Amino acid sequence: MYFSDDEYSHEFIGIGIGINELDRSDPSFNLETESRAAMAVSSHDPAAKVLRRILERPGVQLGPACFDALSAKLIESAGFSYCFTSGFSICAARLGLPDTGLISYGEMFDHGLLLTQAVSIPIIADADNGFGNPINLKRTVKGFIRAGFAGILLEDQLSPKACGHTPGRKVLSRQQAIVNIKAAVDARSESGSDIVIVARTDARQAVSLHEALLRVQAFADAGADVLFIDALASVQEMRAFCQVSPHIPKMANMLEGGGKTPILTPQQLGDIGYKIVVYPLSLLGVSIRAMQDALTALKEGLVPPPGTMPSFEEIKDIVGFNTYYQEEKRYAIGVSSEGDISRDPSSGVRPQTLRVKVAGKDGFEKLDLRIPAGSLDGLTNIVPALAGVNIKELMDNAVEEIGGKKLLDFSDSMDERIQVFLE
Repeated sequence: MYFSDDEYSHEFIGIGIGINELDRSDPSFNLETESRAAMAVSSHDPAAKVLRRILERPGVQLGPACFDALSAKLIESAGFSYCFTSGFSICAARLGLPDTGLISYGEMFDHGLLLTQAVSIPIIADADNGFGNPINLKRTVKGFIRAGFAGILLEDQLSPKACGHTPGRKVLSRQQAIVNIKAAVDARSESGSDIVIVARTDARQAVSLHEALLRVQAFADAGADVLFIDALASVQEMRAFCQVSPHIPKMANMLEGGGKTPILTPQQLGDIGYKIVVYPLSLLGVSIRAMQDALTALKEGLVPPPGTMPSFEEIKDIVGFNTYYQEEKRYAIGVSSEGDISRDPSSGVRPQTLRVKVAGKDGFEKLDLRIPAGSLDGLTNIVPALAGVNIKELMDNAVEEIGGKKLLDFSDSMDERIQVFLE
């Protein structure tokens, strides 16, 4: 069902008056289809179910944007309950290119798989304009569902699309934009999914605030779960937006560093009526500056001083080495005093691990490696100074000690300290 400008226009006067909402009580809402999708959530997309519960929580919900698996893991470890992907940041990090429609569906799908596999929190994916016409868009939605995303953000820009806070934005016709959201809803139903559809319009900068408000009203009627007008230019405009379909959650984009939208506190955004907030460039921006500073120092022969970066131990913990070590112990093959390999945990032979530590002559740790004691092949490729050392004989002669037995402790020809422990 489509509406003319006149049919929409009489519903509000001026910026401060909200449009009468068209919600899911409308007869065109297909309750049977929605129920089937909801029943499929537990088996098909539990992440979407978790995201929907987040949207039902009181107060505004904050979601930083990730651009790779590591940044997603950091967001999760910081305690955030969900996050976004940033097309801007992914284009920059993956391609080293601007967000101007240069990245493809296949690249975003592949990247998405890495993100959703890295964390357990739900992720809302930036899907640009769906990468084509409604048929292409349906494929995008179904693909992102398979990739494990909890939500998908779709916009109404013409190709080549770009960041909504950059000049020259152009949008699809309103009718085509509405059809695209309907296609996304159909793709969700056909997949038996409950992925959250975030409908975005860039019409505020491309056309007018009036047009943007008309579009999000229509997107709500078409079945969008969350509404988003990018690049609103004032608090008054933000308030007008949040009065449209007040029962549908609204998304705010706090573009750090100088976007068109005022930067407000979470409390202020919640008071206006927003439900979810994305911070799209914080992680990318501080990463760029930190790398630039480090490279400037390295060019002068200086390493980053303590306090400006995590220690090697902290880095290993962040990326998962300690978790790996713990799981590795479950499958380690023990070495008995006769040198026989025990394959049976009930044999009484405790699985053992060899720990190798290397510190530079400046005292900074360069390597801290744990490997199963029965898997020593390739060790000298990692630590050449151990060539010619009979590690197995040292292990055979070792007496078990609390905290591990030190097998070796020496300095090599480069004054690097080599320590080997049997744990």
